[in-house]
Amino acid sequence: MSRTFQLAFSMRRARRFAALTTAAVWLLALSASAGRAQDARQNQPGEFDYYVLSLSWSPSFCDAAGDRANRQAECGERPYSFVVHGLWPQYEKGFPEYCQVPAPRLDRNIVSSMLDLMPAPRLIFNEWDRHGTCSGLPPRAYFETIRKARAVVKIPSEFLDIKSELTVTPDGVEDAFVKANPGLTPAGMAVGCDNKRLREVRICVSRDLAFRECTEIERRSCRREKLVMPPVRGS
Repeated sequence: MSRTFQLAFSMRRARRFAALTTAAVWLLALSASAGRAQDARQNQPGEFDYYVLSLSWSPSFCDAAGDRANRQAECGERPYSFVVHGLWPQYEKGFPEYCQVPAPRLDRNIVSSMLDLMPAPRLIFNEWDRHGTCSGLPPRAYFETIRKARAVVKIPSEFLDIKSELTVTPDGVEDAFVKANPGLTPAGMAVGCDNKRLREVRICVSRDLAFRECTEIERRSCRREKLVMPPVRGS
């Protein structure tokens, strides 16, 4: 290989490396810009657009836990059905989390008062740390808001007393919730699933707890053709 050819080859390789480096830097800058553009209020307590009320189908959680279910507070003898997973402040794009670190202490009396809706103390503490601190509300007011939000949503009658495994479709679950809750639309909710089970229903509500649409949440709804809902434990 001639010296001239080697020099030309080295220059081409250097230009290619420079181009790749420039592209990488540009992509990193673009990524950082996109992260900043998510919401200028990112993680500022009380600064958000709406809530997502997440209702978990407890029997699916326990079924998926398998042998570990006996160690889960909600998988005992009490027949839990839909339980509150959380009430999450949300932006139109993205969401805040862990808005106060460390989070203000959570009184044990508040935890005890929520066990009928959220049957695991660890869940209650985690939800407060990650989401409640972003509400801008003190602990008691935040958990009172969870109770009010849960009271807004009526569980469809066909899901109230499931004694044997039920096969459903995501669209069918949405239709049932829409029918049971005037003002709720398919564009204001999402069905969550794993590879075979219905795991949760997420419903979007405004800050004053009225049903509202939420494109970002709805587009993440489960797309599987069929799901199962394991029966309520103890049925």
